[in-house]
Amino acid sequence: MEKREKMIEIKDVSMRFNLGIDKGFSLKQGFVNLFNAKMRKKHKEEKKKNEFWALSGVDFTIDKGEVVGLIGSNGAGKSTLLKVVAGVMKPTKGRVFAYGNICPMIELGAGFDPQLTARENIYLNGAVMGYTKEFIDSKFDEIVEFSELREFLDVPVQNFSSGMVARLAFSIATIVEPEILIVDEILSVGDLAFQAKSEEKMMQMINGGTTVLYVSHSLESIKKLCSKVIWLEKGKVLKVGKKEVCDEYYKSIIDKQE
Repeated sequence: MEKREKMIEIKDVSMRFNLGIDKGFSLKQGFVNLFNAKMRKKHKEEKKKNEFWALSGVDFTIDKGEVVGLIGSNGAGKSTLLKVVAGVMKPTKGRVFAYGNICPMIELGAGFDPQLTARENIYLNGAVMGYTKEFIDSKFDEIVEFSELREFLDVPVQNFSSGMVARLAFSIATIVEPEILIVDEILSVGDLAFQAKSEEKMMQMINGGTTVLYVSHSLESIKKLCSKVIWLEKGKVLKVGKKEVCDEYYKSIIDKQE
């Protein structure tokens, strides 16, 4: 049997957030708690009550060239997991290993300066992604042509629609073919024509051997693009399999509505 090369290993990953805010806490209160076991216990219980585990014991491996779709209801932990894999967040517990350069397409346009023009943001965002000015110079026309925003190059991004921002960010992010692509609902950017173009660009990457971790609420998109599907619910892996996992997930939604 051919041994497959691992690209991403997610080992027992958990992610905790604290939803509460300590009210009225001060140095004086902390000093009192230091000598008051009852107050310490109360504070500890309140802190624990406000804990929210967005991910809990998530464990799976992605091989080179696999296109893996993450599905689940809102709040299941999908976007949190993408950010953990991308290195945007550090997990509370567990480890993530990624064996290749990563292109995270999460919250497109988040790194833009709204007061700068599209032209200036191309260089700014490119620098954030680690590209040199010379490289951006060589790819500038390609970025602009793909985004279809040439007539808006010298307009501040704060005057762009959200779709225009996403198109520009997508065009910058995809000028190189990364070894690992992390995608959050990317195919919803822009109008229908641009959605088709962005899907075609993703397919080129997939066919070129890029490993993809993809989140979408569109089950049809997941079934079309993905070779493996992971169903997350309440921060835990509920099921791992092929496209039939999408059908099981859809059935669970219908059953809840009945």
